[in-house]
Amino acid sequence: MPAPSGAVFYLFGATGDLAKRKLFPALFSLYKEGKLAEDFAVVGLARRPRTNDQFRSDLYDSINEFCRYKATDAELWNRFAQHFVYMSLDINNVDGFRELNVLSEELDRKFEIKGNRLFYLALAPELFGPVSFNLREGGLLQSPGWHRLVIEKPFGYDLPSAQLLNEQLSQVFKEEEIYRIDHYLGKEMVQNIEVIRFANAFFEPLWNRDHIANVQITLSETVGVEDRGGYYDKSGALRDMGQNHMLQMLTMIAMEPPSREHPEDIRDEKVKVLRSLRQFASSDDVRKRVVRGQYAEGSLRGKELKGYRQEDSVNPESTTETYFAAKVFVDNFRWAGVPFYIRTGKRLPVKTTEVVIEFKNAPDNVLFSRKHSLQPNLLVIRVNPMEGIYIKINAKKPGTDSQIQPVAMEFCQSCQVGINTPEAYETLLHDAVQGDSTYFTRWDEVSHAWTFVDKIAAAWRESTSDLMQYAAGSWGPQQADRLLAEDGYHWWPVNGQEEDNVVWISNSGK
Repeated sequence: MPAPSGAVFYLFGATGDLAKRKLFPALFSLYKEGKLAEDFAVVGLARRPRTNDQFRSDLYDSINEFCRYKATDAELWNRFAQHFVYMSLDINNVDGFRELNVLSEELDRKFEIKGNRLFYLALAPELFGPVSFNLREGGLLQSPGWHRLVIEKPFGYDLPSAQLLNEQLSQVFKEEEIYRIDHYLGKEMVQNIEVIRFANAFFEPLWNRDHIANVQITLSETVGVEDRGGYYDKSGALRDMGQNHMLQMLTMIAMEPPSREHPEDIRDEKVKVLRSLRQFASSDDVRKRVVRGQYAEGSLRGKELKGYRQEDSVNPESTTETYFAAKVFVDNFRWAGVPFYIRTGKRLPVKTTEVVIEFKNAPDNVLFSRKHSLQPNLLVIRVNPMEGIYIKINAKKPGTDSQIQPVAMEFCQSCQVGINTPEAYETLLHDAVQGDSTYFTRWDEVSHAWTFVDKIAAAWRESTSDLMQYAAGSWGPQQADRLLAEDGYHWWPVNGQEEDNVVWISNSGK
């Protein structure tokens, strides 16, 4: 992949956790792999005072702790580090932005950058608007190159707040200049969903209501709220994970083939899925199709865990959900009647993100179905932490006349020797510099997603009687199992909790 034209990167919130854990390592990996040429500069921006040497020292520590490459080559490191400078900035003071513009012009000349500028706002959403206005007033958008704004989730708290935020940004930036980042869309296996679906002739004809019984999307975490109790207690699992990650993965599974391999065509198809989501008719409908829970005291792998209400900065009477599961329908011609079951939560038994496609079973009373309890075929897409796919089929057990057993054929992408999979932020940063918005969310995607989840949140505000407690280390409230059981299905085991009776044919060493 060629190195795109260079730019000045402005990292607002450069002393924060996101920059340290994700952004600095991503930039170093891109540079080491030749995907970032010498015509770039990075300006770290935050309130606290820092010298360039201190900033580069923090950068060095970040890379050696969190990057998939280490800064062991002194010459490479020195070349890389010279592109980084730091400036203390009060984001409410436009004079500081004017000083930043002067520094930017110096960096343009020093590194032969053509006025291209990428503004990465690792800040609270309420600061996006003021920063954008000051970028304009400070002259930073008058350079001759392109200008792009990258913003992190959450993009608002609900639809009205998201609309207000979008109106503010739209006064300064065009829609095609705004890159709303959802790091799940940068993950290799999420992007691989399109290839699996559309590049394999034995999947695409089956990818519809005639052959698929249900789809299950699981995004589970073993951690609690850690040091994010104050933020999380105002957000909850629905807003933190459901409005973005979960619905984005659902659109990738359910979308129609785009007419062209063009960012807008791909995003058009995702929007069609969001428009086709069956809305909730009433609060009772929400209670029938959505389960919410909050973790209580429990244990995991022998370690005692406290409940959510005992966590730091959490209201001891909090009714914030740390888990939700839902039965969702995409009411279009392809998916009519097929349930999509989604679930996410904290303090669950394993950390994993997986999509399970369950195909309809062979007809009853036909050939092998008469004598055997056949298991349905599965296609499982593993997104995180393992990356890969497996297909479960039925086959004859060796050494028997007609005994049938399930066999899973697995491809483990992250297990292959010599494969060093790019992190999601590397992919997305590179895409943003190239101007490729495919895996960033467009405003209409955001608005349709908020419209859907706001109806759930509104029903929850009416009553807390349906908030279920579940033991930390368990798979959440039992009501989530009933969502599937009433349709004759069950949650399939996910990574780390495989079925004992399955024979594995794998490249992962199983």
